[in-house]
Amino acid sequence: MLTYSGEGRDISTKVGVKTLVQNAELSMRAKRIEGKLTMRWVKVILLSMTTVMAAHGAVTKAVFGTTPDGKTVDIYTLKSDLVEARIMTYGARIVSIKTADRNGKIADVVLGYSALDGYLADSSTYFGAVVGRYGNRIANGSFKIDGHEYHVPINNNGQSLHGGLLGFDKLVWQAHEVAGGVEMTLVSPDGDQGYPGKLTAHVRYSLLHGALRIDYSVSTDKTTVVNLTNHTYFNLAGDGAGTILGEELTLPADHYTPVTPVLIPTGELPSVEGTPFDFRKSTVIGARIHDSNEQLKIAGGYDHNWVLRGNNGEPKTAARVYDPQSGRVLTVTTTEPGVQFYSGNFLDGTKFGKAGESHVKNSGLCLETQHFPDSPNHPSFPTTLLKPGETRHSTTTFTFSTHAK
Repeated sequence: MLTYSGEGRDISTKVGVKTLVQNAELSMRAKRIEGKLTMRWVKVILLSMTTVMAAHGAVTKAVFGTTPDGKTVDIYTLKSDLVEARIMTYGARIVSIKTADRNGKIADVVLGYSALDGYLADSSTYFGAVVGRYGNRIANGSFKIDGHEYHVPINNNGQSLHGGLLGFDKLVWQAHEVAGGVEMTLVSPDGDQGYPGKLTAHVRYSLLHGALRIDYSVSTDKTTVVNLTNHTYFNLAGDGAGTILGEELTLPADHYTPVTPVLIPTGELPSVEGTPFDFRKSTVIGARIHDSNEQLKIAGGYDHNWVLRGNNGEPKTAARVYDPQSGRVLTVTTTEPGVQFYSGNFLDGTKFGKAGESHVKNSGLCLETQHFPDSPNHPSFPTTLLKPGETRHSTTTFTFSTHAK
């Protein structure tokens, strides 16, 4: 008969207790390791989230001022790891873009004013604004749709410019924050400034690393014409740092649209070959701006539309600007068929706003991605007609970088 003595039972109990203690220690050690691993993953996740947030940009909102009719104007600040951009609801305007030069020095590289009153007082420069319904010019302020003639306000040498007397640049847009940016919305009623159809426009600004992207979306309930663009003036050396004549420009375009003495396209699309309009290779802007060229004389410099390579609606490079002084580079890409290069010819140093801020001739340049000027009166140009049931989308991106000496 097999029996267990009391001593044997005691040994068994001791061994069992020892095993339990060891298991408990192993369990605690496992939990500590698990805890460390969990904290490590938490840190990794938080770091990844922080990196993504920094790349995509944080968004903050503040009040920028009030219009004379009592409407509040908000300003949104978009920050990424490389760029800070400020966008306000008055005219859906870019107010500032701050980025570093090759040495890390930060500067604002667009022209503008420090307060809302400067923008309200200035009715001619369109600093940073989304212009519409029709950006650029329409000859004699008239066009036809399906045989019906429409008349829109004349506000520039007998022509209609940037939508008329009360264009989108002078209206307060509705806005809401989106991931890494802000979306602006404006509803233009049927007959607004003489244009047919109720037009709904959405303009979304988003920031990722060094790229400020603008997405346009428009729809209508009646056939109309529309040509939205952004009218920001860039100076890569910094606002107030002199003119843009020493900056280098590349425009990958083989043709441009020459203009009449009132800056309306003639309808021709001549080659840029052998002219001061050939920027297919990087060229100093001021190198030929004073040449004895009739087109330059008409505009007082550059204020023309270039016909971009590639298909309408497909992404393409529109321009590249390089400032040798700071090393900053601006690359513009777009889905639009054209780009208007304007060398700030009509800036004249006029002071605006309570602070008396001013900008002299050639202190900034515009690269307005667009359909061609006066397209409604030129059937051979890419059409700007928009019909009910259609939604037109367009994207333009301003990407900032630096180049070593």
